[in-house]
Amino acid sequence: MENNSNQGVNTSQQQYITIPANSLFPQQQNNDDEIDLAELWRAIWAGKLTIIAITFIFAVASVIYAISQPNIYKASTVLAPASSDGGAGGLSALAGQFGGLASMAGINLGGGSTDKTGLALEVLKSRAFLEKFINKHKLLLPLMAVESWDIHNDKLIFDKDIYNEQTHEWVRDVTFPKTPKPSAWETFEALKEILSVATDKESGMISLSIEYYSPELAKQWLILLVKDLNKEMREKDKKEAQESINFLTNKLEQTQLADMQTVFYQLIEEQTKTMMLTEVSEEYVLKTIDPANAPDEEAKPKRGLICVLGTMLGGILAVLIVLIRYFTNSSRSTKPNESIQTETPRI
Repeated sequence: MENNSNQGVNTSQQQYITIPANSLFPQQQNNDDEIDLAELWRAIWAGKLTIIAITFIFAVASVIYAISQPNIYKASTVLAPASSDGGAGGLSALAGQFGGLASMAGINLGGGSTDKTGLALEVLKSRAFLEKFINKHKLLLPLMAVESWDIHNDKLIFDKDIYNEQTHEWVRDVTFPKTPKPSAWETFEALKEILSVATDKESGMISLSIEYYSPELAKQWLILLVKDLNKEMREKDKKEAQESINFLTNKLEQTQLADMQTVFYQLIEEQTKTMMLTEVSEEYVLKTIDPANAPDEEAKPKRGLICVLGTMLGGILAVLIVLIRYFTNSSRSTKPNESIQTETPRI
């Protein structure tokens, strides 16, 4: 009886101590943390049908997408700065020679030369010039309502969700403040997106290119852009030269100094040269080196690249899905022994 009572007391005084399993088996935990390439291969092989199916679906989808995309043609031209000895260059030389005398008469001749080529390129990319170009040549419909080009009939195909060709109405669905008819800003952004300007710093040559559905229209737009840009710069310089001549003639009549009269006569001569140059030179600022041509081959889309990337994306996604499913099922089927309970008597 005493032994039984002592045994009962000892049993009641016993406690359970929880010892983490990873402290007893550290080597086993390290092995579990390592990537088992053989197990990965088994997981991939087990889900090979899923991988093949998903990859095939992506491959077919990428082929369909690539075929459905319209062809984009890129027309380009190469330009060079048109050299001129008159105008700003001659005026700058006179400013260095007679600047002191002119300042005595209250006239500022200017001391720096003007980079007409750089100015012309900035004008080309400006909103005012491009919006004027769009309105002048009626490019609203070709820029905003066309979805493709019929190569056999040489005809632009309009997007029915944007423009109704029968009723000549804009039917695109937009939210306020936009209207069904595109604004001048939207059209400007559309033209700016397909227009590319690049300058070679070593040679100074300028490359202009336009990407569009119709290669013939892209070529025509490039030719018109260069022509209108030269005309814009020519009329600007012509107006400034005429205003300068009027101003200098007025000053010439007001002065009695022989030296100042000499300055005015030479300034008027330089401005007259500029006027003459604007009249006789069509390629006033930019001279065409390589004229724009309508390309025979499309520049976009890269259908082969689209198919390859789509197939690769499908394969990678399929492998990830298979691995995630495999290891998720493995973790659920395995009951982890996170701790081992050992019975130790309390002293």
